[in-house]
Amino acid sequence: MKLLGTSERLAVNRFITDEDESHISLDRGSARSTGMAERLIAVCPAGVYRIAQDGTVTIEYAACLECGTCRAVDTEGVLHWRYPKGGFGVQYREG
Repeated sequence: MKLLGTSERLAVNRFITDEDESHISLDRGSARSTGMAERLIAVCPAGVYRIAQDGTVTIEYAACLECGTCRAVDTEGVLHWRYPKGGFGVQYREG
């Protein structure tokens, strides 16, 4: 039996996205000026946060694992995170 790595385990999860509304929003200017963007990028296990080539912070909310790690490091109050509406979000397929 082959043991799966983190990437392979995450790949079997199912993500149901709400195309009308993200469950994550961010004051992008404050995130950059306070260094929060870099902290979010460093701690997010799913790589939801990135800095684009033009310097803006991007959020790939569809990949969110809903672990709450980003909320724990948001000391600046620039992140607005809530659980997705019922029926949306991540559905774990493997423990």
